Formats: sequence, structure tokens, C-alpha cells
Amino acid sequence: MQRIVPLLGIPTALCLQGPLLLPALAEPGLPPSAGAHSSFVAEAVRRAGPAVVRIDTERTVTTGGGVPQAFLLDPLFRQFFGGSALGAQPSQRTERGQGTGVIFQADGLILTNAHVVEGSSRVSVGLVDGRSLEGSVVGTDPITDLAVVRVASATPLPVAPLGNSDAVQVGDWAIAVGNPFGLDNTVTLGIISSTNRNASKLGITDKRLDLIQTDAAINPGNSGGPLLNSEGQVVAINALVRSGPGAGLGFSIPINRAKTIADQLVRTGRASHALVGLSLQLDPRGARVASVLPGGPAAKAGLQPGDLLLKVAGQPVRDPAQFLRQVEASGVGEPLALQFQRDGKAFAVTVVPVEMGRLLRSQAQ
Repeated sequence: MQRIVPLLGIPTALCLQGPLLLPALAEPGLPPSAGAHSSFVAEAVRRAGPAVVRIDTERTVTTGGGVPQAFLLDPLFRQFFGGSALGAQPSQRTERGQGTGVIFQADGLILTNAHVVEGSSRVSVGLVDGRSLEGSVVGTDPITDLAVVRVASATPLPVAPLGNSDAVQVGDWAIAVGNPFGLDNTVTLGIISSTNRNASKLGITDKRLDLIQTDAAINPGNSGGPLLNSEGQVVAINALVRSGPGAGLGFSIPINRAKTIADQLVRTGRASHALVGLSLQLDPRGARVASVLPGGPAAKAGLQPGDLLLKVAGQPVRDPAQFLRQVEASGVGEPLALQFQRDGKAFAVTVVPVEMGRLLRSQAQ
């Protein structure tokens, strides 16, 4: 069975791999910087590596909790077990985890994955120069699995240069830097295998992500670490790895998307996601409505299950992922033109996306 798993946990078993030997002299197809004394990989890591950090976390987990009150009120139960059951108390234990992050602002802002720091009672950041700094979580966004951590330093911190993930092409070099299995500052090399790999196609239904796929080796502990291009620019944040049959496929969050979410987290402590209240399924002609959230913008506009979406914001709807990207790009509160087909007839409506968290909370009440 194949599984897509986050890269947080550090297993007790250690898998050792042989070193990757690069040619000493530049080969055709390599960037011009590759030369007799230094490979392009070394140059890229020299540029961004100092800004890659190790993130150690602690969580307090409560287990047990004693006997349910209903049992304690049962005379037969009390007679059989006596007072020993009454004294049962919840127990607490500390879970430790480890991941990676990358400094993207000199004032101590670090980008990482939400699953690395979520629920942590303590965050410690280890720098390449050996220093360890206490970190505080600025904000997390489970929908995109991104988080921002802040540290304070008396001296300037190194910053990794951020690239343009929209310019990434299949076949480009990909360099992963991180702390897999607790092995600090590990560097692996591969290529970009695919772009715009939607998370839903990987069986991940609770995220809004179009991921970059790479065959550069990434493992548990690499979560939140950077994926670099040949120039040493961060083009993605490593997030997922496929285990089981076909293991070795890694998936990373494009840096352009990460920058947008990080900016929101720094400004407000949370990220905003537009929602129209539609569940969609792939149709040969685009995207078909599977269900409509009661009270949502789409329901108010009159959309029904079975409607075939034709256009969104004037653009043809190719698939559900493309429709969701357009909704996200439109933003909360901005009118969005939709065209759909029902029983062979075309209709045009306008919906106004609302903030996802607010609508879902109101539905739960």
C-alpha cells in the first residue's frame, strides 16, 4: 500500500546511503558556475545553506484520564474494583520532534511546515554556526501546511535568497537541504519531476496545494527545509514524501505560494482562504458539482449538485483543482463570475467567496 506521509517523525532505524559523487570538471548541461574546484551544487548550498536551520519541538501529550464517570456511579463497579479505580489519574508525557526551516527575513523569521510546530509547547532553533535559539510560533496554516517561527538574535542572521517557483520547469536541477533522521545539513541532488501536482490526486483532501514533485532524496526530518534551484535560490518548501511502492518521490510547496501565506501569518497570525461552498468531481468536460454547502455563496447563487461548471472569472474550467486556484486567487469578498450548464442550458451567476474558517465555524454551531 502506498502512503503519502509528512516528513516530521524521526524513526529509530537509520538508513545510510552512499555519497553522491559529482564530476570535478564541468559537464555539458551543467550551469556555467560548475568548475574544476567547485560544483554548482556546492555553490548553491554555500549561498543558501547558512540560512537552513534545525527545528526541535516538544509537545505535552495527556493519556489515560481515569475511569468514566458513568462507571464510577455504578454500585456494582465500585464494589468489584473498590477505591483503586477512583484514584486513576491522567498521565502526561513529552513528545519530541524534529524538522527543518529556512530563514527568509534577517529579523529572525523562519519558514517551515505547520505539522513540524503545530501543538508544540517549546520550539528550539539550531543554527549552522552551532547556536541554539528559542523560537516562538508566529502562526500556522494547516490548509497549506505552512508556518512561520520567529527567533531573536543579537547579531544579523543569514537569509536564503527566494526564487520564482512559477519559472520552475520539469528537468531543472533540484537540491534538497535539511536534517533527515537528525543528520544535520544533509544535501541531496535530483531534478524537478513535475509541477502543479495537486494534493487531492495524492489522496490528501484536507489541503489546498499544488505541489512540485522531485526525485531529490528527502526523508523524515526534511519537513520545512528548502528545495533549491541550481543558483541556490529557494523555489519550494519540502513537505511530503511517498512511502511504500514507488518510494523516493518527494513533494514540495512552491515558494510563491509559501511567501503569500507567510506574509499573511506575519501580518495577522492567520491565513485567509476563499470558499464558495462547492464540492467538485472531475468531468471529461471540466468540473461537475458533487455537493453544495448549505448557506454558502454557491448555494445562495442557486448552484445545485449535477451542474457542470463551464467558466470561472472568464476562464474555461479544466478541472476541480484549476477552479479552486481561481477562487483562491479572487480573494475573500471579491465578486466572482461563474458560468455553468444544467439540463443542457447555460446559466451565468455571480458568487462572493467568504473566508473558509468563518463559514465552517458557523456551520458547526
